[in-house]
Amino acid sequence: MAPKLGIIAGSGALPKKLVEKCRETGRDCFVLAFDGETDPGCVEGVDHLWSRLGAAARNFAALRQAGVEQLVMAGGIRRPSLAGLRPDWRAAQFFGRIGLRALGDDGLLSAVIKELEREGFALVGVETVLDEAVAPEGPFGRHRPDEQALADIEHGFRVAAALGTLDIGQAVVVQQGMVLGVEAIEGTDQLIRRCAALRREGPGGVLVKAKKPGQERRADLPTIGPHTVEAAHAAGLRGIAVEAWSTLVIDRMAMTELADRLGLFVFGRAG
Repeated sequence: MAPKLGIIAGSGALPKKLVEKCRETGRDCFVLAFDGETDPGCVEGVDHLWSRLGAAARNFAALRQAGVEQLVMAGGIRRPSLAGLRPDWRAAQFFGRIGLRALGDDGLLSAVIKELEREGFALVGVETVLDEAVAPEGPFGRHRPDEQALADIEHGFRVAAALGTLDIGQAVVVQQGMVLGVEAIEGTDQLIRRCAALRREGPGGVLVKAKKPGQERRADLPTIGPHTVEAAHAAGLRGIAVEAWSTLVIDRMAMTELADRLGLFVFGRAG
């Protein structure tokens, strides 16, 4: 029998999908939910604790008391200010030890994972639980990128790699060779909305998402789903390209059907 899974639940639909998968497979799970971040529907009917990020001692104790052996980090969490974090003694000890690594997403996530492992938990990637959520190569539906879109995709991946090297973001929007916007702290949805006002005449742009070079795969992999397709369509984009085997897809069938209906392509490109 698989060990009890602790789900560190951020925002979005991914934590709920993990809970549903555990129910389907009969696996015990425990959800650590965060005020203002986690969807309340994620914890319905499942063992859980509502807490805050800075309450590290309480969170560790709850995970141990629940009998959690493996942990998975799922969903986004907005980084609070130090004042908003209100770290307890255990969290303050952690930040005192990692110092400047807390300034960048990759450094912070890697440090958090090492800290969880120091506490005796085994960290696993989302794809080890939801293997069907990993994006494959090639087109997802009946629409395919044309020559111009393929050129925009290639340019987008070059820009995304540069962004990732600087630990800035995972997404970029390109239209006819021009970069309309890059993702920073605001997230992909806000990037797409911002680019809607910047689009040019002619064939629409492409959203490109890719993991950062050297990124820790057990946390914060690029993620898309039906809401991404809806946002891309509303912004006048004509497609989405993701890094195959390194991107998570929520509700792949529903997303593909929606993209087909709206006339958008979704395409997995090998990294």
